[in-house]
Amino acid sequence: MPTESALSGQLDQFDRKIVDLLLKDGRLPVTEIAAQVGLSKTPCQNRVNRLRKEGVILGFRAVVDPEKLGQEQVAFVEVKMTDTTEAALRDFNTAILQVPQIEQCHMIAGAFDYLLKVRTKNMQDYRHILGEVISSLPHVGQTSTHVSMDSVKDRAF
Repeated sequence: MPTESALSGQLDQFDRKIVDLLLKDGRLPVTEIAAQVGLSKTPCQNRVNRLRKEGVILGFRAVVDPEKLGQEQVAFVEVKMTDTTEAALRDFNTAILQVPQIEQCHMIAGAFDYLLKVRTKNMQDYRHILGEVISSLPHVGQTSTHVSMDSVKDRAF
C-alpha cells in the first residue's frame, strides 16, 4: 500500500534521506541505504524504484575530474538574444543541446537571456567555441564572458 507521502507527491523523511545518501554516493548498495535510513532492504528498494519512476532520481553517472580529461578552462557566458519569441527560444534551446562544450544552459530573468557554463581545454579553444559556435547559434545578439579562476564549490564533488 502506498504511503500518504507517495500519494500526495511529497517526499517523507525516508525518501529525503535516501536521496541525500544517493547524492553523496550513487553506487551505495541498497542494503547500506536501508541500514542508514532504518528500513529493511525490500521497502528501501521499493522506495528507490518509486523515486526513479516518479522522476525524483533521474539517473546515475560517474563524476569525473575535468582537469584530468584536459578540460581545465571554465567560462560563464551571458547571452543576449536578438529575438525572444517562443520560436526563437526553441531554436536556441535545440541548437545549444548540440554543443558538447556547453555543460549548462540556464534561461535567466534579468539583464541578459541565458547563462552558459562552457568548459574547454584552454583559452584558445574557448575563443574558438565562442567565436565560431556560440556566436553563430540562432538569435544570439551579444555575449559577455566571465572566466572562472577557481571552483570553490561544485555540487558534483
